[in-house]
Amino acid sequence: MTFEFDEKGKVFTDVVSKVAIPAVVQTTQHLIRGNIHVRRDERFKDELDRDELFLAVTDATVIGTDGQILHRTRFLAIRRAQIVWVLPAQETEELGEE
Repeated sequence: MTFEFDEKGKVFTDVVSKVAIPAVVQTTQHLIRGNIHVRRDERFKDELDRDELFLAVTDATVIGTDGQILHRTRFLAIRRAQIVWVLPAQETEELGEE
């Protein structure tokens, strides 16, 4: 890991800090619950808009069309072209409390 400092003392590093946001991802075949990692000071949508082939999801649970859990894994890469919609999980919790 490298560190660089500017004249004001600001530290620059090659490590990207991210925040894990629990999310629900609907693909063309499965429902996936897990964490999407968003860079600090950026929006959830900014991570979804990145020009990358895959979206990384950690602590993922893959749920089939019948509602049964198919897989659990610490890391899953979802091909962005297969994503139908994405919802931050906190949004679903807020709706469920009303």
